[in-house]
Amino acid sequence: MKRLILMVVMLLTVAGSAWAAEAKVGYIDMQRALNLSEAGKAAKDQLQGKLKGYQEQVNSKQAELQKLKNDLEKQGMTLNEAARAAKEKDYQQKLKDFQRFTKDAEEDLQARDGELTKKILEQLEKIVQEFGKKNGYTMIFDARGAGLLYADTKADLTDEVLKALNAAMAKK
Repeated sequence: MKRLILMVVMLLTVAGSAWAAEAKVGYIDMQRALNLSEAGKAAKDQLQGKLKGYQEQVNSKQAELQKLKNDLEKQGMTLNEAARAAKEKDYQQKLKDFQRFTKDAEEDLQARDGELTKKILEQLEKIVQEFGKKNGYTMIFDARGAGLLYADTKADLTDEVLKALNAAMAKK
């Protein structure tokens, strides 16, 4: 990516000021567009709902584990060896199940986040390409992905593209 930017800078330098004066360049903060878009907000709400459901299950399983642990500690000395071993085995199995559940839930949330983000980014890319062609842009950069260290805010197209994205997603 850095090579691409370096090549663009060299091309601009070599081509001279005549071409550079004709070039229309802009940038978009893709992360901001993703977070502020209606689709992005809906995706975040969907993930929050799923997270809340998982959190309720985690809390329930944690309470059950704590109860088992407390029972084991209270009754540990009074139980015979076989009964205590059975309770410890039950506790360890439930602990493993709990750890597996939390890991699976985390992976599920990450996968779902990735799916939702990918859909929005694909649509956003199409919107940016259409916007660039329609408005005569030579280049439009992703502010963060391109490693943009400085750009005049006049070249920031995020709000305009965000409006187009929201309009396109509302049609679906």
